[in-house]
Amino acid sequence: MAIPFDPHFIDILMPDLVGHDRSPAAFLVYLYLWRRLSLTSRGSVQVSYATMALETGLSKPSVQRAVTHLKRRGLLSVKTESATSVPYYAVQRPWVGRLKAGAP
Repeated sequence: MAIPFDPHFIDILMPDLVGHDRSPAAFLVYLYLWRRLSLTSRGSVQVSYATMALETGLSKPSVQRAVTHLKRRGLLSVKTESATSVPYYAVQRPWVGRLKAGAP
């Protein structure tokens, strides 16, 4: 099954997260969550750090740091029902609104 792929991921986001921020794990987690979301009709996906680590090949602490980084950059929103529940993640594409408005 093909998933819609925004060229911005490779052209802008990858060099920004991997090169500038020095966080390749954040780029992998972002792509992983994008893929998981493409398989559902919901706006968010519920997945644990352990599952993300297993399915991306990253360590659990690396996934945790990546999620924190993506949240700080406004590329990921996270919601939890309680302190111990598995979070729901939604990837954000803040550049979409700027591109439609004609901003660089």
